[in-house]
Amino acid sequence: QVQLVESGGGLVQPGGSLRLSCAASGTIFSINAMGWYRQAPGKQRESVASITSGGSANYADSVKGRFTISRDNAKRMVYLQMNSLKPEDTADYYCNAVVQIIRDIRPLAYWGQGTQVAVSS
Repeated sequence: QVQLVESGGGLVQPGGSLRLSCAASGTIFSINAMGWYRQAPGKQRESVASITSGGSANYADSVKGRFTISRDNAKRMVYLQMNSLKPEDTADYYCNAVVQIIRDIRPLAYWGQGTQVAVSS
């Protein structure tokens, strides 16, 4: 009913930049918080950044000052601008959205399929 599709991953050298995008589609009444998570090989999935429908953002300490999350509510998009990338940022990045599909139905969390980010020289 709700699909989240990420794009923008790839291979980049240390110090480089990438911009991830995530588009939400399907049966959607409203989207509450949206965010980005990542999972490196052998590690647990962790929150990278989140943003409320009003635009308030939170970041993991490891990415503060380097990553910027933003969203376009009209387009149902969320973005992650990643600057000054480090090898330790290498991971699969997943989009997450808390979506209310119908009025009076409690919101549920949905996930994208993930996009790979590799930071290497």
